[in-house]
Amino acid sequence: MGKEKLVISAALAGATTMKEQNAAVPYTPEEFARESYRCMSEGAAVVHIHVRDPETGEPTPDLDIIRTTIGAIRDRCPGLIINMSTAIGPGVTQEERITPIEIMEPEMASLNTNSMNAALANWKTGKILAEFVFTNTFAMMEHYAGVMREHLVKPECEVYDFGGIYNVLLVRKQGIFEEPMHFQMVFGLLGGVPYDAFHLARMRELLPNDASWSVCGVGPYQFSAGMTAAVNGGHIRVGLEDNTRMPNGELANGSYEQVQWAVEVARLAGREVASPDETREIFHIPKRNERG
Repeated sequence: MGKEKLVISAALAGATTMKEQNAAVPYTPEEFARESYRCMSEGAAVVHIHVRDPETGEPTPDLDIIRTTIGAIRDRCPGLIINMSTAIGPGVTQEERITPIEIMEPEMASLNTNSMNAALANWKTGKILAEFVFTNTFAMMEHYAGVMREHLVKPECEVYDFGGIYNVLLVRKQGIFEEPMHFQMVFGLLGGVPYDAFHLARMRELLPNDASWSVCGVGPYQFSAGMTAAVNGGHIRVGLEDNTRMPNGELANGSYEQVQWAVEVARLAGREVASPDETREIFHIPKRNERG
């Protein structure tokens, strides 16, 4: 029996990456749809979306903008799996974060697993440039998981440190998740753990035996974490949300160019790249024609 196929996800914008850092970061619905199509054409099965205000580029909970953006992606990219963020951005209320999931019913959504100090900093000097408390209480986790289960949305449990895994394993005992679960280990976000192979290995040991998992590395961790996941049975997230550059240090022409890199990594690891339909099986996502 061959190795399980590798799922590539592309996080197109995030909450903080701006066009000033890389002009390919999408703001408008048309830009999101175009970049989603490029990523899908190169081999991505999933796009992760923080919707932006087309005028300012700031992340937004505005439901009209969210509807238009998600609709544009769905129209341009039939079959592509949309994974919506429940973080959205700083200053968004708890209900504003989950309401778009109820309204849009994406196939996947992020489920953040613990509160943390989040910040932007100058890594050379240690100077904190901006910060906020990223609030994710147990009550929020339970509520969000309930909404996702009701609307047949697959949670992607976002783990920023070991505490997040233990939090999920605790509330899992309530039976609030459809099994098997899916986890994403995020490395390098200030406030969480940086990437190294030992952190990844220990996190994997803590996951339920039947869980699927992927990695997200911030900045240059994108490449080292992705390569390690590829040879150890995990899946890869790339995209301008996490890193604006390519391994050679040059600005990426778009998230699609990092998808091209991930396809090559999969090949070197002896794994085929999963299609969207194959990803639905790997991550146990209901097909849309089976959804109520």
